[in-house]
Amino acid sequence: MHSTIPVTRTDFAATKVAIHRKLIQKLNLERLGEVNREEVRREVGQILEALVVGESTPMNLQERERLAQEVLDEVFGLGPLEGLLADSSISDILVNTHKRVYIERKGMLELTPLQFRDDTHLMSIIDRIVSAVGRRVDESSPMVDARLADGSRVNAIIPPLAVDGPCLSIRRFGHTPLTAEDLVANNSLTKTMLDLLIGCVKARLNILVSGGTGAGKTTLLNVLSTAISNRERIISIEDAAELQLNQEHVVRLETRPPNIEGKGSVHQRQLVINALRMRPDRIIVGEVRGEEALDMLQAMNTGHDGSLTTIHANTPRDAIGRLETMVAMASLNIPDAAIRRQITSAMDVVIQVNRMSDGTRKVTSIAEITGMEGNVVTMQDIFVFHKRGIRETGEVIGDFAATGIRPKFTERLVVAGVQVPISMFEATPIG
Repeated sequence: MHSTIPVTRTDFAATKVAIHRKLIQKLNLERLGEVNREEVRREVGQILEALVVGESTPMNLQERERLAQEVLDEVFGLGPLEGLLADSSISDILVNTHKRVYIERKGMLELTPLQFRDDTHLMSIIDRIVSAVGRRVDESSPMVDARLADGSRVNAIIPPLAVDGPCLSIRRFGHTPLTAEDLVANNSLTKTMLDLLIGCVKARLNILVSGGTGAGKTTLLNVLSTAISNRERIISIEDAAELQLNQEHVVRLETRPPNIEGKGSVHQRQLVINALRMRPDRIIVGEVRGEEALDMLQAMNTGHDGSLTTIHANTPRDAIGRLETMVAMASLNIPDAAIRRQITSAMDVVIQVNRMSDGTRKVTSIAEITGMEGNVVTMQDIFVFHKRGIRETGEVIGDFAATGIRPKFTERLVVAGVQVPISMFEATPIG
C-alpha cells in the first residue's frame, strides 16, 4: 500500500508557478471579461486537473484543491491576500516586503505564514490594485493610495523609498459596522456615556473625536452619526471615504490626488469651502489634518452647528494644540489668541479614544471646552477612564467614572428636548 509523499513548501510553490505559467498560455485571457466568472472557474479547474496529472509531484485531493484555489486567486484576485480579505475579523493587512505578511485582529498584530514568491510577485499584485483605480506606481511615483472594491483603503510604497522592498498596507472596513450596542458590549464606553454623546449630537453640539492611529475614531464617528435626523442634509468630506452613513440625505465628498503629471489634485480645504455652498445642515469631516481646520471652525461659528470631525492626537489638550497649528497652516497671520477664541466658540466637546495595550479601544475622556482663561483654552473632564493595571493575561483593568462636574452644555441639551438625568454626572467612587 503506497502512501502519498507529502509535498514540501518548495515543491508546492514551484509547481504552482509552473501551473500558473501553463494556465496563462492555455487560457484565452481576452475572453475572461466576456464570459460568466463561474464558467471560467470551471474551465480553469479542468485545465488545472489535466496539468496536475501531468506533473511529477504527487498530490492528494486536498493539496490539489488548495493549489487550484491559489492559482485562481493569482488569475482573478490578489494572490496570497485573497484568503485574508475574505476574513471579516481582520482589520489590517500589512505586507512588509514579499517575505512577511502581518495582520491585525482585535487590535493585536500577528505574523502569518503567507509569503509572496519574490518582490516581482508582490509588485504585480500592487500594480493590479492601483491600475484598477487608474493610478500607477513606479520609480517616478513610488507612493500611492488606492481603494479596493469593498472600500478597503490601500497604501503602497516601493523602492527607492522603501529600502528593503515593496510594502503594502490595507486598512479593512467591515461590511457590518459596529453599532452603539457593540461599543457598550465591548466595554469601549458605558451606556451612560453613550447616552450623553448621542444627546450632544441631537442637540447639535460641535464634536471633535481625538485619538491615535487605529484607536477607533472613525468607528465612533459612525456610531455618533446615527443620532442625526433623516430630515437633515449631511455632507461628509474625507481623504478616503470610510464613513458609513445610513441617513437618506447624504452627500459624500472625497479628495482627489494629483494625476500622473502632478496636476488636478483637490484638497480637503477646497471641499470644505465648496460644502458650505451646498446648503448643509451638518458637515462631517472624516479627519481634519491641515489648513481646512480654519474653514471648518468658521463654518461652525457661522450657523453650521452639529458638525463632527476627528483629529490625530493623544489627549484632548493635544487635540486643541494640533487644531491651533492646523489653523496657522492657512497662513493668514491670525494671532494665536484669535485662533484660540475661534476654537473656543466653535468646539463644544472633545472625545478622546485610545487603543489599549491589550488591543481594546476605549473612550478615555469626554471633555467640555468651557472658554478662555487669559490666553489658554479651558476644558473640564465630564467622564474619564481610570486604568488600574494589567492582568496576567494582558487584559487592561480599569473603570469609567463621572468626575462629578455638570457640563455647561446641559442647558442646550434640555432646550433641544434631550432628557438628561442630573444623576449621571454624580462622581463615581473608584474602587
